[in-house]
Amino acid sequence: MSKKVLYGIIIGLACIGLVFGGTYLIYTGLSKGLNKLDENLLNSREQFEEAESTDPGKTSPSGNADQGRENSETGKNGKSGKNGSGSASQMTDEEKRQLFNEKLDAIMTYIDYFYYEEIDDDVIYDEMLHAALDALGDPYSTYYSPEEYDLLLESASGKYSGIGASISQNVETGQVLIVKPFIDSPAMKAGVLPGDEIRKIDGMSIEGLDLNEIVSYLKGEAGTKVTVTFLREGEEVEISIIRAEIVVQFVSSRMLNDDTGYIMVSEFEETTAEQFSNAVDELLEKGMKGLVIDLRDNPGGLVDSVVAMLDRIAPKGSLLVYTEDKYGQRESDYALSDESLDIPIVVIMNGNSASSSEIFAGAVQDLGLAKIVGTQSFGKGIVQAVIPIMQDLSGIKITSSRYYTPKGVCIHGVGITPDRVVELDEDLKKTLIEQRDHDNQIDAAVEMLKEMR
Repeated sequence: MSKKVLYGIIIGLACIGLVFGGTYLIYTGLSKGLNKLDENLLNSREQFEEAESTDPGKTSPSGNADQGRENSETGKNGKSGKNGSGSASQMTDEEKRQLFNEKLDAIMTYIDYFYYEEIDDDVIYDEMLHAALDALGDPYSTYYSPEEYDLLLESASGKYSGIGASISQNVETGQVLIVKPFIDSPAMKAGVLPGDEIRKIDGMSIEGLDLNEIVSYLKGEAGTKVTVTFLREGEEVEISIIRAEIVVQFVSSRMLNDDTGYIMVSEFEETTAEQFSNAVDELLEKGMKGLVIDLRDNPGGLVDSVVAMLDRIAPKGSLLVYTEDKYGQRESDYALSDESLDIPIVVIMNGNSASSSEIFAGAVQDLGLAKIVGTQSFGKGIVQAVIPIMQDLSGIKITSSRYYTPKGVCIHGVGITPDRVVELDEDLKKTLIEQRDHDNQIDAAVEMLKEMR
């Protein structure tokens, strides 16, 4: 054998050795990393199995046939019922939370170690918190980051900087519509109309965003411009709006004729009840003998506000509304004031009248204080609690109970049925209530007042 061939064989064997040696080093290094990452999961598994084996309530193999069938069926859909044999069902709430936290720590460790791009942990944690409320399957329950929670409180106060419009979102389709631009607001001056569907904000599609996120994009520093793309009668319309400081007047009033007063309430917020009471007093001084209360396109608001508003017109001691939670615990609100309003009242509603609007209409209808004119209301008969949860001023809104009218009716999914159904004339639907030369639903309310006298 020549020296060249011998040297070639030696070099080849050396290369093979280096390849296998490098592979072994990489394998052992990766294995150590994986083993280190698996420590949390192994500890969790050991604690999980220990809890399972020591739980005195664990079902034994000799359980009866009915139990066996129930457990078998439970296993098919991957869920455990109260009597299921799934291990998680044998754990206490504290143990489940501990296991969850350990899993979460393990997942974040794996993400930090393996994910191919740099990540922002804060974004992931924020999405997880939103997902926790989304998992309820309730469109009215949500998590608010500190920024979102601040916007929520700001809206309730009636003072903010933005375009000045009331908007609503269909919780099933995600469609976002302008309910009404406020009088003399930037939105109104720019030509925004009731019924305009928001499609884009500054060129960004709003698809998949919830109402709070959309509102946050519409708000901004006074004097800044926002461009909104609307769908109007099948065509896209792009409108640029200059934001301004908005102070919302939730109540407006006037005399319709010599003895008939008119009060429109756009939302039930912190100042609504006081504004309503002042409007009633002013109209009485002007000779009001009958009252039309307009709740059309009113999406609701604070329960405390609608209760205070009802307190102004209902006889003392009247049951106004009550709520019940899942434990059957009832909370009732009664009229406490000595003030009441002993004149004929007609309330106007439509399909956008929701929540607190329906509490008001349901109360006056059940108590015989007013008649209802218009169309079937929205049908939101559940109440949300708004709760700050941490020192960073984040919070949640969570559905906590159903509400019932004084006669014990829950209108959720049904709505309030008018005493007299009157559809709005088609040619009025794109015109603000305040700008109409005539309004056939107001005319119908005035006619009903005459019949009640």
